[in-house]
Amino acid sequence: QVQLRESGGGLVQAGDSLRLSCAASGRTFSNYAMGWFRQAPGKEREFVANINWSGGRTEYVDSVEGRFTISRDNAKKTVYLQMNSLKPEDTAIYYCAQDSIYKRPTLPGSSPSAWQYWGQGTQVTVSS
Repeated sequence: QVQLRESGGGLVQAGDSLRLSCAASGRTFSNYAMGWFRQAPGKEREFVANINWSGGRTEYVDSVEGRFTISRDNAKKTVYLQMNSLKPEDTAIYYCAQDSIYKRPTLPGSSPSAWQYWGQGTQVTVSS
């Protein structure tokens, strides 16, 4: 059974940086794309970024492009989200997700239905 565990959230000020980590277990990590989503209070879960199974392709939501970087270390079975220049509107619970398709040739994209496994989330709060 796949388990995803996020860490690295916290309370920071606007302009600060955080790095989120998501450690995976349960199946061969390097065969599946990974993604990050977030959910703010009263809002739907929102796609943030994803990375393909090999780490060679990434995609971001426009609002974080140039500030956030997704990466993965397949040897450590971990995906990261480096978040720089944080803004109050980045405040949310951040979830990592693992793709449903083995070595998908494209990126899974922004629809939550494309993702098979989810972590429990980590809270990120950015004060102004």
